[in-house]
Amino acid sequence: MTSDSTEEAGFIAPVAMEDDLAELFPGDRGVLDPEVRRTLALILHRRFLLAERNRQEWRTLLDNQTVIESRLNDLYIRLVVDHEHGLAYKQQIRIEELDIPILLRDTPYTRSETLVLVHLRTVYERENVAGEAAPRIDIEDVEQTVLSYFTDADGDISRRQKAVRDAMRKLSNDGIISEETTGRYRIGPLVEVVLSAEKLTELRDWLRETAAERLGASEAAADASEALEDVRA
Repeated sequence: MTSDSTEEAGFIAPVAMEDDLAELFPGDRGVLDPEVRRTLALILHRRFLLAERNRQEWRTLLDNQTVIESRLNDLYIRLVVDHEHGLAYKQQIRIEELDIPILLRDTPYTRSETLVLVHLRTVYERENVAGEAAPRIDIEDVEQTVLSYFTDADGDISRRQKAVRDAMRKLSNDGIISEETTGRYRIGPLVEVVLSAEKLTELRDWLRETAAERLGASEAAADASEALEDVRA
């Protein structure tokens, strides 16, 4: 029987089983290929998708960018693909006129992570000007600088060092730095995206003001102590 006679008889020609997408789990109604699903899931799961670290998923993203963007847009999420830095990330769409359920929560970096970021961004900027495209830095250098920003309220030296190392671990997981050998890291271009030049200047000014206030308080305390000694004498 021909296809024409099949349609006339009220039947639909069957689709070959090999043309159906295989279920990845019971009840699977997804229509995306497995590699596209994985890339979409990684974008939702991670803060950044990096071309250098996720080469296969990066290629999949570029080959299927339209459909991945469409799926994210259905959830009121915008996809940003930065070809210059080789990374992709997501943004929550917020429109006052629309009652949009917020799926992505902004999780800011902690104070320790921010202090480490400022130092990393400063080193990256300085080394880039000097012609170094992939700056390296040692954990001891990070600790020496960042620990100077801490106060007595941040605990003893061991607690402060742990905070710095935890921050380095978090930034490494985000792809901002990568550990090449024990205690030695390469700073990636992602640091420019996470901490813009404008934000870096703002944070540097804040650190200078904080340091000046601490110095003033320390000098005032020293003067008060000296005056007290004079009274006792």
